[in-house]
Amino acid sequence: MMTTITKSISLFAMLVFLSGCWDQVELEGRAYVVGLGMDKIDDETNQIRITFLISNPEFGSLAEGGGGDEPPQEIISFVANDMESAKDVANMVVAKQVTYDLLRVLFISEEFAKDPEFIRWMYDLTKSKEIRRDIRLVVSKEKASTFIQNINPLLESRPHEYFEKIFERLNATGIAPTSDLLKFFRITESDADLFLSIYGTSLQKNNSGSVQNPLNITAGEFQYEGMTSPIQFAGAAVFKEGKMIGTITTRETRLAYLLNPTLPIKDILTAYPDPFSEDHKLAIRVEKQGKVKTKMDLKKEVPSIDVSLPLAVEVLSNHSMVDYPKEAEKREQLKKHLDDEITKVFEDFIKKTQEEYGTEPFGWSLEARKHFRTLPEFEKFDWMKTYPNMDINVDISIRFSNFGRQGEVPKLEELRD
Repeated sequence: MMTTITKSISLFAMLVFLSGCWDQVELEGRAYVVGLGMDKIDDETNQIRITFLISNPEFGSLAEGGGGDEPPQEIISFVANDMESAKDVANMVVAKQVTYDLLRVLFISEEFAKDPEFIRWMYDLTKSKEIRRDIRLVVSKEKASTFIQNINPLLESRPHEYFEKIFERLNATGIAPTSDLLKFFRITESDADLFLSIYGTSLQKNNSGSVQNPLNITAGEFQYEGMTSPIQFAGAAVFKEGKMIGTITTRETRLAYLLNPTLPIKDILTAYPDPFSEDHKLAIRVEKQGKVKTKMDLKKEVPSIDVSLPLAVEVLSNHSMVDYPKEAEKREQLKKHLDDEITKVFEDFIKKTQEEYGTEPFGWSLEARKHFRTLPEFEKFDWMKTYPNMDINVDISIRFSNFGRQGEVPKLEELRD
């Protein structure tokens, strides 16, 4: 009798533990969307074109013997009423359950990002339990569907791995901003700053006959030859109050990194004119030394902002063959030259933000809030209305770290004697 009771209790306990698995879906039973594209159709309809970039989790797995005939990804594009019901609509052609659990990137066409109705569609994303707030936000110059279809990296077969690697490098170099869904909503709702999104394209501009500075371009302007993916990420799309209003170059994106204390960046490789040789450029590594200090006086008639930016500079090329470690006078000339050049590009960019955009991407409004006792006082100050008329000064403090692995160089005249 006791044995029968014990068996019955054990069987009942097993059923309790197994009851939570009734709706379980195996890995191979889902279609994982890693890239989601959004395109505007026209002004007459309240619909958008959705594009799914679906990753194949079985590609390259041991179950497939490390290879197999299945492709690494699948792309489907169609018209939908919203992002959630689009998952069920996709099942008309996709055999597996569509999910956003592994969504990595949101692609938006430039045309759609500039639409006044764009912000309404963005807030639909906050309703989904599957969409995380750390997904990347990318604006494409062309339609998002075209951009996604052209994603074909040669060295990375899995699309999500490609995104992770290239975005990591873009952020480390400052060529494109760190943009995610959470930051977009936070900056939009604060109603004070500019939001910078990654800007990309698969269309290369035909600039035949003109030579572009590769360190001061936007996506599509990088001229290259060879066999690689046609996708370019460079510069940033500028958003104000949840709507795209323009683009900035790679140089301007890096300036925003340096002035914004909330944006981490290790160092920047760039080039400036050589003060001792007009025909050559000087390659340098620029690194923040300590915190950016921002001093504000917002109570006077013309509010002012004074920014102190300490920089460590390493000289990486020296075509003028100046022996900087030994020649102190020329070292000081170089220091003043770089100070003037860097200060000028900062001043030009800040002036651009005041005149064209009416606010800034440097996070200064967060610092400004500390100068007001209450939030209503700050809102009455009206940051966007006041910023264009502010007196802003940037003070650069340069310290040379070293002059490359070998600082000393021979005299060119002696080599050619």
